[in-house]
Parts: sequence; C-alpha cells; structure tokens
Amino acid sequence: MTHTFRTSFGALAIAALACGPVQAWAAVPFLPHQALYDLSLLKSRGSNPINSARGRILYNFSGNACEGYTSDFRQVSELEIGEGKMMLSDLRSSSWEDGAGKTYRFNIETRTNDGDPTPVDGIAERTGDHITVKLKQPENKTFTIDGATVFPTEQIKRIIAAAKEGKSLLELTVYDGSDNGEKVYNTLTVIGQAIPGDKAVASPDPSTENAQMKSLTRWPVTVSYYDRDAKNKEGEQTPVYAMSFELFENGVSRALVLDYNDFVIAGTLAKFDIKDAKESKPCN
Repeated sequence: MTHTFRTSFGALAIAALACGPVQAWAAVPFLPHQALYDLSLLKSRGSNPINSARGRILYNFSGNACEGYTSDFRQVSELEIGEGKMMLSDLRSSSWEDGAGKTYRFNIETRTNDGDPTPVDGIAERTGDHITVKLKQPENKTFTIDGATVFPTEQIKRIIAAAKEGKSLLELTVYDGSDNGEKVYNTLTVIGQAIPGDKAVASPDPSTENAQMKSLTRWPVTVSYYDRDAKNKEGEQTPVYAMSFELFENGVSRALVLDYNDFVIAGTLAKFDIKDAKESKPCN
C-alpha cells in the first residue's frame, strides 16, 4: 500500500493539478494561479482500513503558450494505517511543458516516512511519430514511447476542448514522469454536464467566491488511470486509481475526490490566489 499510495498520488498531482490552458481559439484564457488544497479521508473500504488521513497540496502554475507552462507543487500527506502506525508521504515536483505539447521536462522527488528521497529527473521530446524520453535519475536511460501519448498540460487541454464540444468520453494515453519515470497510463475521462457560473454552489470555496471566476463554466470530470503495461500483460481493466473534480474552463480545479480503491481522499480548495499574468506576445 505504501508504494501504491506514493506513486499514484504523485501521478495524480502532476496530471490533475497541472491544469493546462485551453486552445488559443477558446474565449477564456488559462489563469496563472496558486491553490492550496486540504486533504482528508472520505472513506476506507480495503482489507486494511485507513483510520484517518490528512495533508495539503500547494500548487503554483504560470506561463503562456509561447514561453511554455511551469508548474511547481509540494504535497505532504499523512495516513493512519492502523494500530497507531502512521505513513508520511512528501512529494515535490517541478515541470515545464512547451505550448505545443512537444517537450516536457520534469523533476520529482518523493520521500516516504524517514526513507531516502526517490528522485526522478528527465525530459521527453516529441519527434515524428514517437516520443524520446531521456532520464537522468533514478538512472541514466533513454527509451521511446508511442507518439500518440500526451503530456499532462495537453491532457487537460484536450479534456476542456472535449467538454466544450459536448463530448462525454475521452480516451488518452498519458506520460507524466511518475513512478520511476517509465510509467505510461491509459486514461478514460468521463465528462458531466456543464455547470454554469451563476448556479448556486452547495459547498462554496475560494474559487467559486472569486469575482473573476463566477462567470465561468465548469464541468464535473472523472479520470480513471490504468497501467498500460499491466493491461497489455494481464488484460487487467481495474484502474490504478481514479480522480474526480470540477474543472473550470480556465483550467482551475476544485472539489477533488481521489479514489485509490482501498480508500478515498477528498481535496478541498482552501486558498486560491490569482497571479499577475505577463502580457502575452505573439509567437515567432
């Protein structure tokens, strides 16, 4: 359980919170912002029940289509796994993705309890019909993955585009550098009906109370992540984990629900600050 929690939560943070921009033709541009999410246990249903969970994710996003998009976050989570035993997970991640989704740089460090940090450092570049991944850590290694694979910013960009087109299902293969830097996920996204900005909110938070956000449409989204290699080898269809959240058309996420099969974590947006965006210049 320790390993699954550490790696899947890292993938989630990268994929779910690195919320990319919408297409250039969209009416609403992506919003540079800082968000703080409070984590708590929603339910436990495994054979080894989780008694409690708490934690936080601090996320920063900035950039534009010409200069690329940068995300930085730190996530600290604590699980009580029975008999007074605690598991502490500390994840730090920095990534950069160019506006066209061709290059993705990532540096991830995970520490569990008092163990040594586990670093993953690399770059993935799209060339022709494939993507070349060059890892520096945990070891020097170069390999290729299918060119149809998308990076995290592009993933969210496509979810927003599909939502705007009224689609309810989207399948994507995603690479985010998580686990040992070699993991590729097959994802299935289910998109619910649009929620207009003027609709009353049952549980308001700083995003729904923000004057700049109140006019924006958002969608309930559930993304299920499947281990591509496990599926190929074993025919396994059970997701490694799934996440649900409300996704605003400017890329902000709220009301997180993170399902790890054995337990479910809720992520409430506790603080939300809009950053001053640099004036975008035409791309050369």
